Amino acid sequence: MAEIGEWEVVDAKIKRKIHQPGKQIMMMEVEFELGGVGAEHSHPHEQFTYVLAGTFDFHVDGKRVLVKEGETLYIPSNAVHGVTALEAGTLLDTFTPLREDLLK
Repeated sequence: MAEIGEWEVVDAKIKRKIHQPGKQIMMMEVEFELGGVGAEHSHPHEQFTYVLAGTFDFHVDGKRVLVKEGETLYIPSNAVHGVTALEAGTLLDTFTPLREDLLK
């Protein structure tokens, strides 16, 4: 796992950078190449995703949501979600409380 503030390669089409967290909230930038897939998963944290660039096809609890540059998506606690990059782009994810699993 990368150090806070350093880019970490997740796979061939995705890399991420975790920003310095607060006490109960944290942010992470995720860069996708065209076709990059964030596998479906869930976690007890609430999440907001802001699209800095690109267009993304999200699946949240079985519903498809198209999110484009400048738009935000709320992902509730424990919702099963995943994403596919329809073009190269960057997401800014915010979580509360802290994603300890990403900080270790």
